[in-house]
Amino acid sequence: MVAVDADPAPESSRRRWRRGRGGTETVATLAEARRIASAVRGGLGGPDAIGAARGLRRMLEADAVGIGGLHGALVWSGRVPDDADALADAVLSSDARAAARGIIALPVHARDELAGVLVVAGPVAAAAAREAALWLGEALERARLEETAAVAEQAELRALRAEISPHFVYNSLTAIASFVKSDPERSRDLMLDFAEYTRHSLARHGDYTTVAGEFRAIEAYLALARAVLGERLKVQVRIAPEILPVALPYLALQPLVENAVRHGVELPGGSGLVQVSGEADGTECVIAVEDDGPGMDPDYAAAVLAGQGSPGSMGLVNVDRRLRTVFGPGYGLVIETGEGAGTRVLLRLPRFQPGVVVQ
Repeated sequence: MVAVDADPAPESSRRRWRRGRGGTETVATLAEARRIASAVRGGLGGPDAIGAARGLRRMLEADAVGIGGLHGALVWSGRVPDDADALADAVLSSDARAAARGIIALPVHARDELAGVLVVAGPVAAAAAREAALWLGEALERARLEETAAVAEQAELRALRAEISPHFVYNSLTAIASFVKSDPERSRDLMLDFAEYTRHSLARHGDYTTVAGEFRAIEAYLALARAVLGERLKVQVRIAPEILPVALPYLALQPLVENAVRHGVELPGGSGLVQVSGEADGTECVIAVEDDGPGMDPDYAAAVLAGQGSPGSMGLVNVDRRLRTVFGPGYGLVIETGEGAGTRVLLRLPRFQPGVVVQ
């Protein structure tokens, strides 16, 4: 079955594209290219492929344009010419150009692999058709890279969720059990804290939460940590109310606090203070997690964020990468530390980011 765009011959489109000179025509061409790239996100045989064929037909001023993936029928804009399907099959079987009178069929490559075929009919220069096939392949590559990045982000989130320490869970439940008879009210409160901590850490709904939602889980974690560590752990939390509704990825803050407790206080014989603060800074908010523990060599801290630290440091790497993926390369984590000087981890993020919505 062949999908055909019933638009009339593109003469009116040709006049529209020829109208104006210089910047106006360039802007229109770039806008059309952007629409075509968006239309092939689902592949050359995807549900929006007809929009890509229509856009290419306008750009090339062709009588007809057909595009298709490795399987299935071509999607056409314009009247389907005779021999078009045979030419397309020849391209897909040989990975080489095929042509007939007034028709040219070209392979489309993505990541150096055959991804589909482009068929152009009408008075179109062969060089223009080749450039269209190359550009179509690059658009497919970008779409695949974006899809790969999204999959990687989800994998990093799953890795963070999997990092719940069995040691911490065991110690928390042991501490809760120790209060069952001596202080049943506290035992009950700690059990609710444990439920909140695990619920947030293992949540599957949505990609984003708010600063307020993240801090509910942090407070639950700190309550459990204080029950386990007793007087060894001191905590100060100061968060400005205006940043509480700010959206951010799940588990963007909690691993920072857990890292501060684990490496700054929980060491054998260790004790110390963990401080968490957050405030607005113009259109951004800045959150800091600080401990007065042993700190680390600044070069090692840089290696940690580069993914070259110990296996136990992957939580910070995952948080940093996810922040940069969501908000851009200007964001992420900054580690301020020195041997014997404690550690301070800064997180800066915009107070509003298009597309970052809490569901």
